[in-house]
Amino acid sequence: MKFIAVIPARYASTRFPGKPLAKINGREMLAWTIEGTKKSNKVDRVVVATDHEEIYSLAEREGAEAIMTPSDLPTGTDRVWAAAKGQDVDVVINVQGDEPLIDGGILDLLAEAFSDPQVEMATLGREIKSDEELHSETTAKIVLDKNDYALYFSRFAIPFSREKELSEGALKHIGIYAYRSSFLEKFCNESPCLLEKKEGLEQLRALYLGAKIKVIKVDSDSWGVDVPKDIDKIEKIMNRGN
Repeated sequence: MKFIAVIPARYASTRFPGKPLAKINGREMLAWTIEGTKKSNKVDRVVVATDHEEIYSLAEREGAEAIMTPSDLPTGTDRVWAAAKGQDVDVVINVQGDEPLIDGGILDLLAEAFSDPQVEMATLGREIKSDEELHSETTAKIVLDKNDYALYFSRFAIPFSREKELSEGALKHIGIYAYRSSFLEKFCNESPCLLEKKEGLEQLRALYLGAKIKVIKVDSDSWGVDVPKDIDKIEKIMNRGN
């Protein structure tokens, strides 16, 4: 099978304009993301999908391919498909451009899920560690079937529990995705569904379409950069060597 990792890196961001070029320990955020992605043993090619010349040039300097995509695409997933369509590839891994601590080994786990022909999409989840995390509406939760396929994603605490202690049965969603190329095309050609719009979670469109989403259980967390103050957190983690 052929795997590519596509890193969507749009320049404009409401909360953090120019985010892919922001410096972390003296180096651009996107450069760190490319480096971590290239450590994957399964990924054949690393592609940066952008709408900005400076990001395009940075990607090439860092040894990634770069593809210009329209600025007005509605989501990062649409930007990934704009870069991947027409290419000879079986599985596309969507690596967020604001994940400077991405680990190539995590991408290998996602890639390995596609040895099962039923899998159309794969993502990650980890154990919920606190009641606060369970009830946080900024944290997506997943419930699974017995074979670790996603049943549902929600920003609410699921499953509902009549007991007072921390509910078991859900994982925290780690938002890195891999798709069979054929399913990614189907997904991007479909309009957002009602569940997706209500929860603000686009993976619910995949479930609505009947996709089998394999959830890989991991111990690690996602350390993305949403706003400028998050850079300090990332630098502290890097400087600890964690």
